[in-house]
Amino acid sequence: MIKYLKGNPLITEAKIMKNRYLRLVCIVIAFTSFQHASFAQATASPVAKTFRVGIFAPLYLDSVFSVEGKFKYKGIPHFISPAVDFINGVELALDSLRTDTSKIEAYIYDTKSYISPVDKLINARKLDKLDLIIGSVKDQEYKQLAAFALKRNIPFISATYPNDGGITANPFLVLVNSTLKAHCEAIYSFVLQNHGTDKVFLVRKKGFQEDKVAEYFNMINKPDGKPLLNIETINVDNTITADILAKKLDSNYQCIIIGGSLDESFAKDLTTACYDLSEHYTTTLVGMPNWDGFKSLTKKDAFENFPIYFTTPYFNNKTDDFSRTVTDGYATKYKGIAGDMVFKGFECTYLFTKLLIAHPYDFMSQLNDPNYKVFSDYNFRPVMLNKDDSIPDYFENKHLYFIRIINGGVSKAW
Repeated sequence: MIKYLKGNPLITEAKIMKNRYLRLVCIVIAFTSFQHASFAQATASPVAKTFRVGIFAPLYLDSVFSVEGKFKYKGIPHFISPAVDFINGVELALDSLRTDTSKIEAYIYDTKSYISPVDKLINARKLDKLDLIIGSVKDQEYKQLAAFALKRNIPFISATYPNDGGITANPFLVLVNSTLKAHCEAIYSFVLQNHGTDKVFLVRKKGFQEDKVAEYFNMINKPDGKPLLNIETINVDNTITADILAKKLDSNYQCIIIGGSLDESFAKDLTTACYDLSEHYTTTLVGMPNWDGFKSLTKKDAFENFPIYFTTPYFNNKTDDFSRTVTDGYATKYKGIAGDMVFKGFECTYLFTKLLIAHPYDFMSQLNDPNYKVFSDYNFRPVMLNKDDSIPDYFENKHLYFIRIINGGVSKAW
């Protein structure tokens, strides 16, 4: 049974135009009350525990609506679209959880509210009774919620932010979207196990993120000061060309090329160079986790029969029962096609609410309970940034899929 609460001054109900259809997006502190059929007869039964779940996302409602309550845009602006999709997925998960006999109170918070931002909610003790926090947040709100979760011993599920945000000594923080370091570790492990004797190149350009990627690989490759793999770094100033790459490659060996940049232009140039050389050189190109979003790499006729690999914590072929629930539910409720953020909102809300119900007193030790899998496989491990520490800095999902892009299609490779 899910209980939705009304009457809070932060409740906002917004009608938003999207894809030429009028959709009702309920952005609320909590919702309307629903009762399970057996609950009305429970007067003589013990009072069941109520599980209170708070979901946080940057909806910017005070910015997109006028003081008269009119929506300022013709369609949903890009800067709130991911959060709206995430919350739509949350609502579909809550709909699916209504049949659960446990008492659940679900609350949705707009982290960009002028009236009640996160710090004000915390200071006013409006969040003290929460049993679980799920956030598609970053930056200031991420740090505020993490600090609050630690202070109150409340699990905080960071659903989409691929960063630890500098948080340390917080055993109640859970990162679902793996950090860049974790992706580098997964790539390195794959290369070490499968291509330990092949030529390995890290190709990069100048930049802060590129420095971090190079630093991660160097640190992973030299745990005791001596390199396990012979990784040669190729530095380029602006663009990488086939001529530059050919000077380093050897046609007698298979070469592993790691694209050490999160920049789309660089990714396209490196892929073009590898593709142009593929007739004479056997290469395996592995990119960074954000390469899946680069349209230049996913065009059907861009790089014919040339595979590009990247890592991701999420994989969903959308053929399972949960996926059909999301797809059909979204089409019925919102008259559209569910995007990735909808699925992420659904998965995090459904999975971690079920885990909370099943393990209310040892939630953090049961994060990897396989009985409640939704779409992706996860492997949450404690992270100690200092090996001498006894308290985890946070828990992070270390299960990463290797995905292949080829001829515009995306599929699981390993």
